[in-house]
Amino acid sequence: MIQNVVEIAREAGQFLRERVGHVRSVERKSGQDTNLVTEVDRASEALIKDRIRALYPSHAVLGEESGGSLEGAETVWIIDPLDGTTNFTHGLPIFCVSIGVQHRGELVAGAVYDPNLDELFSAEKGSGAFLNGQRLRVSEESEVRNSLLVTGFPYTIRENPDHAIEHFTTFLKQAQAVRRLGSAALDLCYVAAGRFDGFWEVSLNSWDMAAGMLVVREAGGRVMAVLKENL
Repeated sequence: MIQNVVEIAREAGQFLRERVGHVRSVERKSGQDTNLVTEVDRASEALIKDRIRALYPSHAVLGEESGGSLEGAETVWIIDPLDGTTNFTHGLPIFCVSIGVQHRGELVAGAVYDPNLDELFSAEKGSGAFLNGQRLRVSEESEVRNSLLVTGFPYTIRENPDHAIEHFTTFLKQAQAVRRLGSAALDLCYVAAGRFDGFWEVSLNSWDMAAGMLVVREAGGRVMAVLKENL
């Protein structure tokens, strides 16, 4: 299965790369000025779902744009067809495709593909995490003051959910530095690769995290998440 996950992620990532600078429409979801969606997001998700259904017609799909559920199916594909839509619409080359697979309530496979750097992060439960075929290992840094951290802000940041602004200020004062890329999936994979020493964010959805969480775990990292879903 992991090979199919990787191949689908690569195909969707190339689809995105070819459409940078050619977005025809940008909409705002749920009335939120900062939560964007384009026709490219939807087309990428449709491509991924078509590939999944051709290979695994009995599997369920949970996608950011088309919805779905983690309940009632033995195997569910959890997909973010374009993680980093705001970056994408501005031509900032920090975005990716994220695909995770959950079987009987456990994450078993995942891939995150960055088409701009041609970096493919992948993991299969119990088999380790890899970047373009090279095994990954998380940082061994244990002190926050020596750590390069990464975070993101929810679309509802103006409402300051879970005191997100205060948490950011605290880490900014205590860590060596804090970055914000605009893609939670890449944030997690960069932690797995040891590029960042830690990551935190509030109000993430399962499609933001599924593949990246497995990559971090399989790279030897710890993931602490509060979710309704069983990830």
